[in-house]
Amino acid sequence: MVTIALGTDVPGVSPYVLALRKALADRPSKPIAAFRLGDLTVAIHGSDDSVWALIRRPGQGGLALRVAYLAGDFDCEKARPAPGELARVTIRSAIGKHSVVFRNGGSDALESLRVTVSLTPAAPLLVPFMPRDLYPLDADDDPLGAKGNVEAGQRGLNAGILYFHIDEPAFGNVLYFQNLTAMNPYYRATKTKPDGAVGGIWPELGYLIPAPAQSGTPPSDPLPAGEEMTLSDAILVFRHDAPPHERESARQFLQMLGVAYKMLELPAVEYRDWLDRAERTLRDLDQAPEATIEHYGHRYIHPYTAAEYPDIMVQLSIVAAIHDWGKWQGEPHPLEAEFKAGLGRFYDPRLKTLRRYLPNVGDEKDADTVDSWYLYHPMLNLGRLALDGDKDARTLLLKSIDYGIKAARHFKYKWPVQYKITDFSVITDVADADGRGQTDVGGVYAWVMLQAFELTGDKRYLDEARAAIDAAVGLRFNINYQANLTAWGAAACMRLWRITNEQVYLEQSYVYLGSFFHNCEIWESEIELAVHYKNFLGATCLQDAPYMAIYECFDSFVAFEKYLDDSGPDLDPAARMLIAEYCRYALDRAWYYYPDVLPPEAISAKQRETNGHIDRKLSFPVEDLYPDGQQAGQVGQEIYGAGAAFIFATRAFHHVAGAPFRLYCDHFVRSMERVGDHALTIALDGGETCSARLSIVRLNRRRLGKIKIATIGGDVLRPRRTSPDRIDFQIPASGRIVLNWDDGGR
Repeated sequence: MVTIALGTDVPGVSPYVLALRKALADRPSKPIAAFRLGDLTVAIHGSDDSVWALIRRPGQGGLALRVAYLAGDFDCEKARPAPGELARVTIRSAIGKHSVVFRNGGSDALESLRVTVSLTPAAPLLVPFMPRDLYPLDADDDPLGAKGNVEAGQRGLNAGILYFHIDEPAFGNVLYFQNLTAMNPYYRATKTKPDGAVGGIWPELGYLIPAPAQSGTPPSDPLPAGEEMTLSDAILVFRHDAPPHERESARQFLQMLGVAYKMLELPAVEYRDWLDRAERTLRDLDQAPEATIEHYGHRYIHPYTAAEYPDIMVQLSIVAAIHDWGKWQGEPHPLEAEFKAGLGRFYDPRLKTLRRYLPNVGDEKDADTVDSWYLYHPMLNLGRLALDGDKDARTLLLKSIDYGIKAARHFKYKWPVQYKITDFSVITDVADADGRGQTDVGGVYAWVMLQAFELTGDKRYLDEARAAIDAAVGLRFNINYQANLTAWGAAACMRLWRITNEQVYLEQSYVYLGSFFHNCEIWESEIELAVHYKNFLGATCLQDAPYMAIYECFDSFVAFEKYLDDSGPDLDPAARMLIAEYCRYALDRAWYYYPDVLPPEAISAKQRETNGHIDRKLSFPVEDLYPDGQQAGQVGQEIYGAGAAFIFATRAFHHVAGAPFRLYCDHFVRSMERVGDHALTIALDGGETCSARLSIVRLNRRRLGKIKIATIGGDVLRPRRTSPDRIDFQIPASGRIVLNWDDGGR
């Protein structure tokens, strides 16, 4: 027997690694099929228990991708590929028939490969275990000889991503992406879910097909006989060179993710009437007794339905969103002033800062405890108001900001989870999930400092913003603590680049974006109750959270709007596309947080202790939607998330003076210019090869006449849907279009 010495970075290997090593050492016979992919070669071979795709860069190592794991003898043969396919093989064995299809990624400059594996079982098939499918190889096809590093793997039920590089030999950078959407029938049949399914320990990586938990009496939920079922839909994207630092690693990740994204069959998006939702939300904020409470002669907002104490973050979040609604309407809404009137009661003149709670908060709350991000997010919304000319907001912000700087310097720009606001003593240093503090607070802090710099011109605020962003260098894909804070960090980096013209800040914005999209669910779940709502491209609210939350959803939307406002042609096209697509799907997906949209059985009957109850008649969203199909609203009905309706309405709907309609667009409109009495040019800010929805929405007591939309090159676009009230078009998400109409009469 020969004993194999392992490198110090490989603690041990499984039997599957050793079996692959031996199979490759025995030199596979003639391949079943082979093809080229750019500079890569791909050969399909069989071993004793598996069929493999060997992806090699000649002389520089490669990858072994297991496309089928078999029990017993099997026959594998090359089949005729369909148009657009690189190769197709069919595998027959006792368990049934496997079909394996290889496709490339189309016209992108990067090499990419999509491998889809389906199985038609010969009998009702229980799936106890299948090994992982991806193994790096050295130049001699030895999985134990390749050295490299995994930068990011799947977190929970987020995207099935594995991002790594092989350094010895110099194979390069690899993104492995599992299209989990394709496996929904498998998850439903086996009652499993792909929680952390993509990852592994070097050199055994890739997708671990979820199997029922094994015990003395394991679950007996088989794949049905005779029904073709997708087992894997893997996309691999390659770059020849490993990145030299985290900023370039993040940029390449976004580029490669963009290639994988374009290969997906994207879910459809729907028109959402956020205007009506905003009106209903205003009514309920004003009239529902569960929404507000009076203290010190002022009205304050409950964080949850008829529950929890008034909170400065909650109050300012709603105020800022209603302010945006008033700007869009052309006059302030009365609730803005009413809810602003009591803000001063949160200010502590002794500490010279805003506190989370009012002075009369109950004894069951520790009034001195503060989450690190909670100190700064209210300042962010004060800054939004101040920059729109609100003098009271400016005064309150500048009265509070020095304390925020004092806290940042005390913690050396690396904040704990919780501390005492009175003396900075740490209550909770790090989160149990990852042993880190609130790693992205520096991003939202930097944005607040940049707002103050814009308001005052005082350079010390600019210096503070730089110090906070600089302190986060080295966190790589671990920068995300809470999704919206990470998005604001990206926006702060982009703004710093605009102010300083230092390229490093543009590049650092990609680190924040990479961490954000790493924590997105880039798949559409149909597991259990998830069939009743959408989760595609939703970000989990915290780095370890099992759910998406409405507040983080729409606050990230606002941050990305700012990011794109400050960007320009230097922004990587993949980053622009992914941001635009996130915001597009947010407009659609967020609709399902509202309990009146969900069936009663999809809503939890019990909420988190102290978080009140859910009233389906109120137009306030639930906090939590779960990709694994758990009941929604287990945390509560989030009144502080009610600002979503105002944010989405004011960004998606656009006035056209004198026209009988408004425009609805699910992308940010970069410019809209009147070029005639009945003509507009419209420029969007989305992905170069993506599409957007543009709807012509009839105004009350007006009639839609003839509508014509054409590209700037003169190609007339046909409507996708026409009704007396709305005409829907699908238009290019990047570039300009021309809209012509007649007045339609009255």
